[in-house]
Amino acid sequence: MRLLPACDRIAQPWKNGGGVTREVAVMPEGAGLDTFDWRVSIADVAAAGPFSRFEGIDRTLAVLQGRMRLTFPERVLELDSASAPLAFPGEAPCEGEPLGGVVTDLNLMTRRGKIRGRMEHVSGAVAATGATLVVACAATVLRIGGGAQSLGRFDAVLLDGLAYGEGTFSLDTMAFVLRMD
Repeated sequence: MRLLPACDRIAQPWKNGGGVTREVAVMPEGAGLDTFDWRVSIADVAAAGPFSRFEGIDRTLAVLQGRMRLTFPERVLELDSASAPLAFPGEAPCEGEPLGGVVTDLNLMTRRGKIRGRMEHVSGAVAATGATLVVACAATVLRIGGGAQSLGRFDAVLLDGLAYGEGTFSLDTMAFVLRMD
């Protein structure tokens, strides 16, 4: 279990230069935008603009705070913190527009054909399989194998399902659980 505190994240410019993101975790460690197998980040969206395009990458996005309109060529969606995570191809043209203030979102990107990613908003008992990343939406406690880890808002924990055995952990409050395998 590896704790990834929110306060340790460094703001980085978006690939398209239109904003900033904070990387939560990336594999392999130290990989860049063109070489990662999977990458998780949290971004603040303050102004409308195009999403960065990532050829051959599958994306999943969830709104942590605020409300955002996403415009694709074939559809327009509005997402907020109660919305289910949205999966879409990284090369799909998409415009994002915050509605009523700054939006904070959670992004999972996986290399298509190599890694499969899933994101869900859960609490209680959760299965740990493969690489599992937990991102706290609010203060919570993660319990696994007789131990406990307190998490603050947007803190994360990276679990290696193989190291812990394909078992379970529990969360006291709602959090995002991302699985990459």
